[in-house]
Amino acid sequence: MADKLRTQQQLESLQNKYIGTGHADTTKHEWTSNIARDSYASYQGHPPLLHYMSIGMGVPTERVRMMCMEKMVLPVGPAPVVED
Repeated sequence: MADKLRTQQQLESLQNKYIGTGHADTTKHEWTSNIARDSYASYQGHPPLLHYMSIGMGVPTERVRMMCMEKMVLPVGPAPVVED
């Protein structure tokens, strides 16, 4: 029983520390937004991948970096309206 409690506490600690790990109340929109933001951040953090994308799009690397940053604001669109 102690192991189960310790595991649960560690999971809660991770969820408080890292937003993207999710929890029972995470909506589909929040989950997909976190995944998209993580992807855009990864693209910016790996210059060879960013360069590859810029060649494929035919635009400068810095423009691709800016497009990724702009997409991080609302990566999957506005949140859906919650019905009570």
